[in-house]
Amino acid sequence: MDYQYPISQHWSTEEIVDVIRFFQSIEKAYEKGIERSVLMQAYRRFKEIVPGKADEKNICNEFEEVSGYSAYKVVQKMKLASPEEKIRL
Repeated sequence: MDYQYPISQHWSTEEIVDVIRFFQSIEKAYEKGIERSVLMQAYRRFKEIVPGKADEKNICNEFEEVSGYSAYKVVQKMKLASPEEKIRL
């Protein structure tokens, strides 16, 4: 990983850690696969920190630009998956 995660200076340290955990879950979905429940928990926490759709889109697009990983595609696959399914792209 040779990039920085998109973060806001307005977030607390705990929020920054949780947003990074969400993006690490996206990376894991691409690299090895991740349990849907783990990804769902990370996404729900991310949405508590970034509730607005426009902000979510901007941050996720920023992450995709630097990493090449699409959070949108992973989240869409997660939403369509069965509870016990492993998410992998």
